[in-house]
Amino acid sequence: MRWLALSLVLSFGAFGQIEKAREYAKKLCSPKMHGRGYVQSGDSLAAAFIAQTFENSGLKPVNGTYFQAFRFPVNTFPGKMEITVGEKTLTPGVDYIVNPSSAGIDKTLEIEYLTVAKLYKDILNQSNFSKSKVYVFRNYGFGGDTLKKTSQQLKSIAKNYTVIELVKDKLTWSVSTEDFGNAYVQIEDSVFDKNATSVHLTIDARLENHTARNVMGFLPAKKKTNKTIILSAHYDHLGRMGLNTYFPGGNDNASGNAMLVQLIDYFRKKPLKKYNILFVAFAGEEIGLLGSKYMVEHPPIDLKNVRFLLNLDIMGSGEEGITVVNSTLFPNEFALLEKLNSEGNYMSQIKKRGPAANSDHYFFTEAGVPAFFFYTMGPNKHYHDVFDSYDELSFKAFESLSVLIEKFLIGLK
Repeated sequence: MRWLALSLVLSFGAFGQIEKAREYAKKLCSPKMHGRGYVQSGDSLAAAFIAQTFENSGLKPVNGTYFQAFRFPVNTFPGKMEITVGEKTLTPGVDYIVNPSSAGIDKTLEIEYLTVAKLYKDILNQSNFSKSKVYVFRNYGFGGDTLKKTSQQLKSIAKNYTVIELVKDKLTWSVSTEDFGNAYVQIEDSVFDKNATSVHLTIDARLENHTARNVMGFLPAKKKTNKTIILSAHYDHLGRMGLNTYFPGGNDNASGNAMLVQLIDYFRKKPLKKYNILFVAFAGEEIGLLGSKYMVEHPPIDLKNVRFLLNLDIMGSGEEGITVVNSTLFPNEFALLEKLNSEGNYMSQIKKRGPAANSDHYFFTEAGVPAFFFYTMGPNKHYHDVFDSYDELSFKAFESLSVLIEKFLIGLK
């Protein structure tokens, strides 16, 4: 009975902790955060919320502040977003996405279809093209080399004329630091009226110079030391594509920030003996790892004193284990991780992956800081789309992964 009572207490404590993390992720995914992007101050609202959480959790400011600001250009879509093909008005984010480098437009244009032959042979001679037309191309059904070439040619056309690219793959959005000068839209082929002769496009696009903020919080070790571990997760996402469509960024990466909160609460009660911990929520990851690049170029602490960086992204599933980027670069640390997992059976699989410039660990590794990038694997395949919502997060392996991370950091020599 005593064992049962203790088990119930521990289970209740873990349940309460993961519910706090889930609620945190839910707030980051809410419409009030506007997709944590560059429309309606979404990323600024998220940064303020995260900094307040860091402060309330007992983390200390770094050099007197929780923020590190930097600037960059970003193409935004803050206003009206409407596309009508023939008589059918399409649904943004579901039926179509604008290319992140698309310029704005408000016109009705005549449809002209492009062929592969025209893209390959006649693209350099655009004397027969017209500003009163939209050039439509079915960009699917080709091999990789052809697809790469046709995509390049469509971008070339968009420098001078309006383009619609018909696709059959999942619509995956992104962010850009430039605009092409003309409108460029991807539309699901299945919803495009093949009998239509014209398209009306209304896209409000604005290229702006934006200020974003990395968020930092410092947790000292038990004994005074300069040696530090960095735990990071980017908080920015894609934001809004027009007034009525936003990308919640549940798995990418509200879930990673929820894991930071989980780890903050653990290590606040049980600080590491030999290492401080710098918790960082990066801005600007989705637009090219700009926040982490800026921090490496303007480090708030001496990077020579950083023992290890662990970057967390896509933490919301885990049914199929985790992937560890940089595992081949740091075999001793990876061996520790595998040993701990073998002893505790925390994750069903720990998959090796070599170096990759796919998240905020990259520039730190390039600067000589040892680092891993963890992301979970599972049936949730929503990525950079409007369906990556809080409700799609299973948190199936969230608690067990947090324990594995705790033991890994404690075990670092």
